[in-house]
Amino acid sequence: MHLQFKEHLTLDGNIPIPLYRQIHQRVREAVETGLLRPGDRVPATRALAQELGLARGTVATAYKLLIAEGYVEARGQGGCVIAGRLASVTQTRQPVRTRPAPREMDGGASTPKPFQMGLPALDAFPRKTWARLAARAARATQLHHMVKESCFGAPELRSAIAGYLKIGRGIDCAPEQVFITSGYRSSMELVMRALLAPGEQVWIEEPAYPPTVALLRGAGLMPVPVPVDQEGLAVPLGLRLAPDARAAVVTPAHQSPLGATLSACRRRALLDWAAQEQAWLIEDDYDGEFRYVSRPLPALASCDTAGRVIHCGTFSKVLFPSIRLAYVVVPPALVDIFENTCSVIATGCPVLTQTIVSNFMLEGYFSRHVQRMRELYGERRQLAIDGLSSVLGNRLQFAPQHGGMHLLALTADGSDKALADRMREDGMAPQVLSEWYAGTPGQCGLLLGFTNISSVAQAAELGQRIARIMDE
Repeated sequence: MHLQFKEHLTLDGNIPIPLYRQIHQRVREAVETGLLRPGDRVPATRALAQELGLARGTVATAYKLLIAEGYVEARGQGGCVIAGRLASVTQTRQPVRTRPAPREMDGGASTPKPFQMGLPALDAFPRKTWARLAARAARATQLHHMVKESCFGAPELRSAIAGYLKIGRGIDCAPEQVFITSGYRSSMELVMRALLAPGEQVWIEEPAYPPTVALLRGAGLMPVPVPVDQEGLAVPLGLRLAPDARAAVVTPAHQSPLGATLSACRRRALLDWAAQEQAWLIEDDYDGEFRYVSRPLPALASCDTAGRVIHCGTFSKVLFPSIRLAYVVVPPALVDIFENTCSVIATGCPVLTQTIVSNFMLEGYFSRHVQRMRELYGERRQLAIDGLSSVLGNRLQFAPQHGGMHLLALTADGSDKALADRMREDGMAPQVLSEWYAGTPGQCGLLLGFTNISSVAQAAELGQRIARIMDE
């Protein structure tokens, strides 16, 4: 008998329904929900009676009912199996109404789809190197690795991240300032629990990553949308809208989703406001490594002299999404507060995964991989634009961006949602720009991941599918 079915077959001696009837009902439910399928063997009456602590006659009575109704077939010495012809038995049962699965912002599919957001170039990931490091880490597992790891993160990974950030993002931090989490949402939960209280106002960019808004509202905070222009977050507008806000969530390197870089003037103004108001700046550095017109700009945290910036990084965009590994870097004065918060909420990631990533970084593979991806994405970004434009012409306007992993394709007639819905029906995975606004949409368009487009021909073929949808 399936282990799942054994767990499903729970009986209650305190209710008025006879035990044989309860067995009968549970088996029917297991068949009708697909837990048991035609041909599956069911336990012998003696075995099931012993398993459940019942008289054999109780189980035999239940089986007789199931055989009479056509759910179970008796095969002599072969025992009993689920009947092969159940259509006539189950066709009168009302279908179970299920809610449609929610559409995830990052695609949520196990198979990559064209234009899927937040998805690195999976074909270019060094899987052989990763597999070798993974095998080595597994072979090296000792007893102390099997004990619960520190909730702050594996020491070697915290050290590796601190070393990388000093060179790659300009952040001078100690390993104890780095806290390992299981992704962006986990990072945000850690920051909110440690520093913010329900009812407080938080600046967000307008437009912004929708899960950020949902997370803030779910924590009882009050998001205040502050418009974004070509210089990034409009700090003067934020000062007028909510000068006493407790925090701001920003994407300085590559504004999500419009792609603007926070200018030096705006960075200074934002840091000055945070220092004067004792507010916190939550820097979401989701793809800051990928800038194509110059070297990546230093992180906002690298300019912080007042200890107000909380830097959030992730490995999902650099390595692969299913790794579910991210980190938070806090000012020295906040280390104790975050250690106390981590001790209360679980934010970490499996030790084996942390070991593999730390070795990947310490042995130089990570930096080389980032450099290769930066070059590759610069090429693929142009391939995607050239291929799509060759078919679509001016029907989509590609907004200029200096970095990132997606294209911003503006539509002129405000039909981005209808177009995206049709594209999803055709197997593509665009995001809708207008849905990223908390208030009235300022622009309409599509957000198209390009990192897995490897040729102009591939982009042109996708463009033809889009053109056909637009024509229809």
